Amino acid sequence: MLYVHIPFCERLCPYCSFNRFPFREQRALDYFASLRKEMEMLREMGYRFESLYVGGGTPTVMIDELCRIIDYSREIFGVKEVSSETNPNHLIPEYLDKLQGRVQRLSVGVQSFDDGLLRQMDRYDKYGSAAEILTRIQGIKGMFDNLNVDMIFNFPSQTEAMLQHDLACVLASGANQTTFYPLMASPSVERSLARTVGQVDYSREAKYYQIISETLTGGSDSAFTHGSAWTFNTKKDAMIDEYIVDYEEYPAIGSGGFSYLDGSLYVNTFSLREYNERISAGRMSIMGKTTFSKLDRMRYRFMMELFGLKLDKKRWQRDFGCSVKAGVPAEYAFFRLAGAIASEDDEAIELTVKGRYLMVALMRQFFIGVNSVRDQARSALPAEERELLFGECSA
Repeated sequence: MLYVHIPFCERLCPYCSFNRFPFREQRALDYFASLRKEMEMLREMGYRFESLYVGGGTPTVMIDELCRIIDYSREIFGVKEVSSETNPNHLIPEYLDKLQGRVQRLSVGVQSFDDGLLRQMDRYDKYGSAAEILTRIQGIKGMFDNLNVDMIFNFPSQTEAMLQHDLACVLASGANQTTFYPLMASPSVERSLARTVGQVDYSREAKYYQIISETLTGGSDSAFTHGSAWTFNTKKDAMIDEYIVDYEEYPAIGSGGFSYLDGSLYVNTFSLREYNERISAGRMSIMGKTTFSKLDRMRYRFMMELFGLKLDKKRWQRDFGCSVKAGVPAEYAFFRLAGAIASEDDEAIELTVKGRYLMVALMRQFFIGVNSVRDQARSALPAEERELLFGECSA
């Protein structure tokens, strides 16, 4: 799988730690041109891909440029399936007509169907009211193989009634997938989170997750089933947001992208200027690399496969030359003692309800850790680009 990062947004949300910059047309046009050159570098290195994931930022910020990227990926790599993120204000014909047929999985960043929370996140004025967003999502039912609604739970001011309302809207939306992320207080956004939505309280996270899981998957005629610990599907084997579950190895192109290849993690420069300069000079955009030990690789596999709800024991034995119990004895013992393992045989390990929540909490902390790496990368930004993020955001 190839990951492509589009780091531009019309509005910078206070909870987001991804590499993103205020959108300006010429800045984005230069960037998309560099992306295509970087794709050509990968082709010359011999890469081919079956899947493309376009994240951000807001990938649909320049719809024609996004379409050029998708079409080019099919032409030079043979890509067969495409997943792209978008925002509710782009769910209009001039965007959707171009995405339909090009994108198989469209993920809409909603976050909440509560107008008060949308205002706290500074999303109400830009992306519309909860009622308007719900109507737009209902209007595109069936247009894509997989329509995902991205949600966040455990906002400081979110009550159980507000969460139930969010769940009712998801069920009424017609979307065949939803992802409920716990609010993550990453170091880089702690101040903006506290200033806008309040101080994060993790003590009720498990209870809110239980409400989500029971509402969406409980009962004999449930609307959804678990696709991962925090993704819920109406159909089996759908593409999910955490592509790292299905694709353990993936190169990433674009400013701020992370690649994981052959046990090493690579980080691309977070500077737009440096990114364009490197690509123009025929160089890759990597600014740093770290190589994982065997134990780290086993821990990563243990986490990712259980987050995807099933750990393949035979694949583990083939890749690492040992059993799961021998490879990660502390982690295995903890999951056993905590009652997180529902079943285990010669083939696989599967999780209990409690185990699924433990994976949600573990992945939350993992992504907070990843965001600390992003903060390190951002610290190297030149002054004018730091001003774009932390100043008045004027171009």
